[in-house]
Amino acid sequence: MDIYDLLVVGGGINGVGIARDAAGRGLRVVLAEQGDLASATSSASSKLIHGGLRYLEQLELRLVHEALAEREVLLCAAPHIVRPMRFVMPQVRGLRPGWMIRSGLFIYDWLARRQTLAASTAVDLAAPPYSAGLRPEYSKGYAYSDCWVDDARLVIANARAAHELGARILPRTRCAAAERSGAHWKARLRNAAGETEIGTRALVNAAGPWAGEFLAQTLGEPARLRMRLVQGSHIVVPRLYDGDHAFILQNDDRRVVFVYPYESAYTLIGTTDVELEGEPRACSATPAEIEYLCRAANRYFSRQLTPSDAQWSYCGVRALIDDGSRSPAELSRDYLLRVDAGVGLAPLLSIFGGKITTYRRLAERALEKLAPWFPQLGKPWTAEASLPGGELARGNIDACVEDLAARYGELPRALIRGLVSRHGSHAARVLGAAHSIADLGEHFGAGLYAREIDYFVTHEWAREADDVLWRRTKAGLHLSPEARARVGAYLAARHAAAV
Repeated sequence: MDIYDLLVVGGGINGVGIARDAAGRGLRVVLAEQGDLASATSSASSKLIHGGLRYLEQLELRLVHEALAEREVLLCAAPHIVRPMRFVMPQVRGLRPGWMIRSGLFIYDWLARRQTLAASTAVDLAAPPYSAGLRPEYSKGYAYSDCWVDDARLVIANARAAHELGARILPRTRCAAAERSGAHWKARLRNAAGETEIGTRALVNAAGPWAGEFLAQTLGEPARLRMRLVQGSHIVVPRLYDGDHAFILQNDDRRVVFVYPYESAYTLIGTTDVELEGEPRACSATPAEIEYLCRAANRYFSRQLTPSDAQWSYCGVRALIDDGSRSPAELSRDYLLRVDAGVGLAPLLSIFGGKITTYRRLAERALEKLAPWFPQLGKPWTAEASLPGGELARGNIDACVEDLAARYGELPRALIRGLVSRHGSHAARVLGAAHSIADLGEHFGAGLYAREIDYFVTHEWAREADDVLWRRTKAGLHLSPEARARVGAYLAARHAAAV
């Protein structure tokens, strides 16, 4: 039986972040995820690294301050998948007054202690570039800075980093049972190849929406902490306006909706907050949610949307701490770490709540909680470390593209830029000795070639079509059903040959 220091259950952003941090501090780590990495909530976010401007209204100052600090850390650690974005909030008569917005943005800038991002300012919505696509009645607004992130690739980057530091990453592997035996846990891991028993000195429950269920299963008692499951949905529509900026739109229900350019030809709109009853489950955007998001956009944009304009929709389930708030939108996005362990017993650390922006700091706090059981634990290290592919001089993506274009002169620049946007400085590893289009193998469309799929399988744990089409890339948004089926057939044939 293999013995580890740490078993992490859950391959979302919190799980892989903890695995990376722990492996870098010298612990023997194994991570088990019942599906693909980032296959649930962590690939269904609003894809933003942000402080949470609206959380200021809820007086969540600690969370906002921490998230704004992490914004700078992640921008430096992974500049290929975390990018600055300017957000514009139109002022609307009858909603938040100008003085309130200005005050909130002043506090936001002050809490941020900005290093690289531009400060907030008032803007003229009647003039370019911010007038593009807006209805003419909106003339005044405010702009501030936050960041966009490829959420699924952030998960993959952390898993890659953990693996390179010696962690064992096991997607499609369920922790079927865990039993405490004194100072150790015995866990049964189950996948398509069968069942394996391992031992571990500590167990981390990073199962996201399933955290309460896993805790009850493991301890044999109901979770004492009440969680509320909230579904958040997004839609993707044809491009609504020109420009690289995003909009943050106010609604009569006091919620805000983000709207921003997505995958060059599209606009992403989200999110909703719909409370769910019962156990977590796979979800899809409901007709009511799609109608809500279209209505929110139609208030502001000249081109009016109908639900049929949604080219794609996705949703995720967030497990939020029940703080007594009446509305799901008012629930805190902060996190809570809880250790279950008696004297001389192996610990079980459970993660509740959280948001993608603060995952790295959450991981540090998780290791602080576990430090009493690991006296030789190394010091925190991730704040200054790049993620795989993020080793770009001053975060300069353009320079990386130019270097690769000179090295691979026969390959289209657009193809190289797409690879850099996914893999950063590791794009050269994907290309290897391929110096012509023919060397890349079958082309499935949207710049996706067999060579990159092979890389996803070999280095990023991809196995099925959705892993490639919707998480390792967003090629599924651009490809026909027939092309998507070809990707699935290619992966199936590759897997059969390997077996």
